[in-house]
Amino acid sequence: MTNTTHTPRVFSGVQPSGAMHLGNYLGALKKFAVLQHKHECLYCIVDLHAITVWQDPAVLKQQTREIAAAYLASGVDPKKAIIYPQSRVKAHTELAWYFNCVARTGWVNRMTQFKDKAGKNAERASVGLYTYPVLQAADILAFKATHVPVGEDQKQHLELSRDIAQKFNNDFNVPDFFPLPEALTQGPGARVMSLRDGTSKMSKSDPSDNSRINLTDSAEMIVKKFKKAKTDMGVMPGHEEDLSQRPEVDNLISIYSALSEESRETVIGRFEGKGFGEFKPALADLAVDKLAPITTLMSRYLADSEEIDRILLAGADKAAQIAEPIIADVRKTIGFLGT
Repeated sequence: MTNTTHTPRVFSGVQPSGAMHLGNYLGALKKFAVLQHKHECLYCIVDLHAITVWQDPAVLKQQTREIAAAYLASGVDPKKAIIYPQSRVKAHTELAWYFNCVARTGWVNRMTQFKDKAGKNAERASVGLYTYPVLQAADILAFKATHVPVGEDQKQHLELSRDIAQKFNNDFNVPDFFPLPEALTQGPGARVMSLRDGTSKMSKSDPSDNSRINLTDSAEMIVKKFKKAKTDMGVMPGHEEDLSQRPEVDNLISIYSALSEESRETVIGRFEGKGFGEFKPALADLAVDKLAPITTLMSRYLADSEEIDRILLAGADKAAQIAEPIIADVRKTIGFLGT
């Protein structure tokens, strides 16, 4: 970490909407478990972001617990990292309003994800969906987090967080009050693609369940999904450059590499010239071996919702203890009466 003027602190969050899948595990959860041993970490369940589109209240509550169970089953230890639901820490919403008054509409207009999510219905989208990148900045900066694990699709939002932090510091003549958060690169497996379309990211919202490996899938289901995974009429390549026009094959090799913790070159060398009838079963067996313990642990945690709730509420208290003095300083800096 290069940020030296602030306490090194990592913040990240996962939205409780849809089933947790292999992409979430390889791109985030697996790395969260590693980061907790190196840095001070806060891992949020961003339920405020989830309600930018309508959510069934009962489903939202259950999915919040499922995200927590996935964190825990993937090795995140609540004694080492803070796990909590966003809505339980008021600093998120309070700072988001202050940042709404600092950020410029032109900045938010440039956020491409709103256009992707709203599509042709932009006029009917919630204001929350439009401004959620500002809330995302508040999520990070409420704790003066210095580093954020992000994928390619979130780098634009991290840049917005940096712009907002810089403008606040400049507007109120408080140099270095907020850090300018930096991206933590995630390495192999950070961007897992759909099993049905190698050009699209694996997603909870994809209508096809066969497009993803859910963390709750049985071994039989995992094998079935990899068997059906889209490839092409060729065989396994011998060199990286042979994959430039083969996105689905490229994706499966990346998944194997991330699960096995071997280089892509090693995987390519092992399966060079072999058919997918040999490679897919090998990949499926590897996935079952790595994911079965997580699925089992998730089931155990979800069978005890009171324990999950206890962990989340305790985490929220710890998160609030970090954020509240920062927000008090923000109020004082802005000039609110009584601060």
